[in-house]
Amino acid sequence: MNFTEGEVLLFDKPYGWTSFQLVNKIRWLLCRKLNIKKLKVGHAGTLDPLATGLMVICTGKATKKIPELTGFDKEYIAEMKIGETTPSFDKETLVDKVYPTEHIDKSTIEGALMKFRGEIEQIPPDFSAKYVDGKRAYHFARKGIEIELKPSKITINEIELISYENLHAVIRINSSKGTYIRSVARDLGRELQSGAYLTALQRTQIGSYTLEGALTIQKFENILETL
Repeated sequence: MNFTEGEVLLFDKPYGWTSFQLVNKIRWLLCRKLNIKKLKVGHAGTLDPLATGLMVICTGKATKKIPELTGFDKEYIAEMKIGETTPSFDKETLVDKVYPTEHIDKSTIEGALMKFRGEIEQIPPDFSAKYVDGKRAYHFARKGIEIELKPSKITINEIELISYENLHAVIRINSSKGTYIRSVARDLGRELQSGAYLTALQRTQIGSYTLEGALTIQKFENILETL
């Protein structure tokens, strides 16, 4: 492996880590191994701290590929709680409302999901990294300041219900760049005339890269020791 000339590496981001923490860890490990002070390291698409799964990390001259890699479609396995909402649309914040669920079953959810396929307009979450007046949206949201985010056009190529039990739905989603799965949860809840929020998220694919080929931090450290 030639990390300065450039490598494309696949990692399974741990729960609770930011995307930047993972990049910084990889950079630190490589600089220590190569005995250098600086090395270009970047990623092709962020994941929220509460999400896990595939991240594509580029080193050295391979960082030039990042714009292309970022544009690839992505696939996720999303777990959602039906009948409740949170301000952040995930577990970062506490449940703020509870809704009726007696009218919801597996077929109801499958019918609702059909309306999400294809090109749609999606409003990003208030707790997101979208810029509003020069600041990230989450800066306003965490202070309780109301903001208005403009909808973005996204494409959901595939969306299917894997399982539904005890108000917990597991859904596979293949979508374009810029899709917020937390917003899918919010919008699904509304489509069901109820509520929903994201309880777990795993990214399983970016373009042709899959989670099956991804490294953990520990495995990467072990590989570096053998070089």
